[in-house]
Amino acid sequence: MKRVVITGLGAVTPLGLDARSTWESAVAGRSGLGWITRFDASSFPVRVAAEVTDFDPTVVAPAKEVRRLDRNVLLALAAGREAYDDAGVAAIDPARVGVTLGSAIGGVVTILDQHEVLLERGLDRVSPFFLPNCLVDSASGQLAIALGLRGPNFAPVSACATGSHAIGEGAEIIRRGDALAMLCGGTEACLHPLILAGFCAMRGLAVEDVNPTLASRPFDATRAGFVMGEGACVLVLEDLDHAVARGAHIYAEVIGYGASNDAHHMAQPDPESRGVIEMMTAAIRRAGIEPDAVGYINAHGTATPLGDVAETNAIKAVFGDHAYRLAVSSTKSMTGHCFGAAGAIEAMMCVKAVETGLLPPTINYRTPDPECDLDYVPNVARAQQVELALSNAMGLGGHNGCVLVGRWHG
Repeated sequence: MKRVVITGLGAVTPLGLDARSTWESAVAGRSGLGWITRFDASSFPVRVAAEVTDFDPTVVAPAKEVRRLDRNVLLALAAGREAYDDAGVAAIDPARVGVTLGSAIGGVVTILDQHEVLLERGLDRVSPFFLPNCLVDSASGQLAIALGLRGPNFAPVSACATGSHAIGEGAEIIRRGDALAMLCGGTEACLHPLILAGFCAMRGLAVEDVNPTLASRPFDATRAGFVMGEGACVLVLEDLDHAVARGAHIYAEVIGYGASNDAHHMAQPDPESRGVIEMMTAAIRRAGIEPDAVGYINAHGTATPLGDVAETNAIKAVFGDHAYRLAVSSTKSMTGHCFGAAGAIEAMMCVKAVETGLLPPTINYRTPDPECDLDYVPNVARAQQVELALSNAMGLGGHNGCVLVGRWHG
């Protein structure tokens, strides 16, 4: 079977406007959370989000196009271009390079803005560019157009597992020989009053009135919900033989991939964690390794009371006694929950962890929870070389996806 490696990274996140600054902020334990500035949230019970700040969209598209494109597309173009340049993909036949880039919600802000135009100004003022740029696959299509990539292209949609599924399925496309390289990841930009109101109604968001950087507290006994985030992340996956032949820099190898569904509830985790257990077990089985070979898990870790316990229990079920020797952290403590982009951002964290021997922390961890009793790399990054790292992602609808990456030895 063909082996798949990672040769390019690109990111635009609440921690930085590129992959390097995102990673450096993560290992420094910096928070990307703050008060909402995108709109007036003073009347909402929740006023905290993880926004991408100082992003100049004209870097990736002309001003005229910027006005037409949804923010999730612009973020994806920035992350995708960075990953493309980092990997040197321009040297590869564009017919052999594809894209799997998804979003949980897509161009919802464009939809809502144009609905307001319709109501206030009439149907003649609705933009002719509205529909082509509000679809969930707009980002994957626009990235292919911008870079001239004619290989397989689609947009996975599996809520907050989207980014993981995009990477896992992109690897499968390469393994079966349908592409030499794939740009894989996720994007999200859904900070809007209606979306915030919806999550407030679900009572899933953390409420913080004093210090916004403390709002996301995964695995802590005082955790009270997740924080909305935005961003995009793209990984370039490539056929190993091809990458070696062209002298590409290799960050890590995609060792395994697992996907499942809880088949339990649209919003609540299965209390028995069956789908999450099956997801991690599948990735380990496909990698042909023993569970105790895994050294680090970047957890889904949203900081919800039920979700963090369910994931902890799943890790214990899969890894047994080794669960207590594993390092487990949630970088959502710093990035917030970037929905469709989350799985890709967190897979990048795993790639950098195995490459650098640094494990990003779970910040805001102060009060241990007896039900969450693993090593969550509290507050400070750790220098620890690991050979294999697992990135977990779970989404509304019971969707689960995980990517297992391995250190590259050359």
